Amino acid sequence: MHPHPPTRPAARPWIAAGLLALACALGATGRAGAQAIELKTGEVVPRDVREMYDRGLQFLANSQTEQGGWAGGGEQGAGVTGMAIMALLASGEDPNFGLYSNHIRKALRSLISAQDGSTGFFGGSMYHHGFAMLALAEAYGAVDERDLWPDGKGPRSIGQALELAVRSAITSQKRNPTGAWRYSPSGMDADTSVSGAVLVGLLAARNAGIEVPDEAIDKAVAYFKSMTSGAGEVAYTGGLGGFGESVARSSIATLAYAVARRKDLPEFKATLEYLRQRIDQPNHNYLEYTRYYEAQALFQGDLDAWGRWNKLTVRQLKESQLPDGSFKGQFGPTIATSLSLLSLALNYRFLPIYER
Repeated sequence: MHPHPPTRPAARPWIAAGLLALACALGATGRAGAQAIELKTGEVVPRDVREMYDRGLQFLANSQTEQGGWAGGGEQGAGVTGMAIMALLASGEDPNFGLYSNHIRKALRSLISAQDGSTGFFGGSMYHHGFAMLALAEAYGAVDERDLWPDGKGPRSIGQALELAVRSAITSQKRNPTGAWRYSPSGMDADTSVSGAVLVGLLAARNAGIEVPDEAIDKAVAYFKSMTSGAGEVAYTGGLGGFGESVARSSIATLAYAVARRKDLPEFKATLEYLRQRIDQPNHNYLEYTRYYEAQALFQGDLDAWGRWNKLTVRQLKESQLPDGSFKGQFGPTIATSLSLLSLALNYRFLPIYER
């Protein structure tokens, strides 16, 4: 890996303001929900989705601390900051001059400052590390580095921080006999939830132009294959004995296979079919987390199934959004709001990781 990566080309042209996507993408109720799903540029985002998303962003902006992170009433750390950064980036607001550009820069400074400059680890757990790495990958090339640090005096650039984060994740994987990840970077076992967060972060970094060895991706995909049953169930940890109903885990595996470009695998087809059969079933465990992954998994795998699921999801989120724009969740309002918004964000499809 290069110690000082070159500046990434300007962000995937931000898919130009025209890519406001799918007239009925997340299928808002009412007239918008009755329109056919289409994959065309220049479509108008349904008003219900825009208003809901805008209220959520206002909550995140208003609850950001002076240090650039988020605190109060729930989980804190680099991963939480990373989730909020992605939510702010995903609406298509210009990250350098738009309404939330200062919030994005402040959050990125907080994120990079939290990173260990020697190991590249973001602290907390590999969950935090994975989501922080994903946020950096999505910001890399989109956010103008010249305006990131006052007087240009920061510990490292977004690209340098991302390369360090990738190196940390690969170092952790190499010492792990499963070829995947657990909560601690020195963990000797693994689980599919943590491993999904780290693997998607690595895949996003690779898509952004950072060098990620094929061997690292292959090992992680092999781990997910070993944890996937023929019926599409995905075990949490401990190998083949840990299967059970979990839309979240099957969604994580589906997304991982898809973004790793392994849609030809029978395991991908099995997990996708598992999700298709459960679109109308309510989820009660880790609801916001499940929606976040399910949205991306269905979008990558089956657009029609994604559209049906999104209609239900928009209706549910409209009913549950609080007056201040936030959402309630077991890990606190920042995570619940960020993940809820990100489950809507495929309506905009500005994040590179959301490309098919």
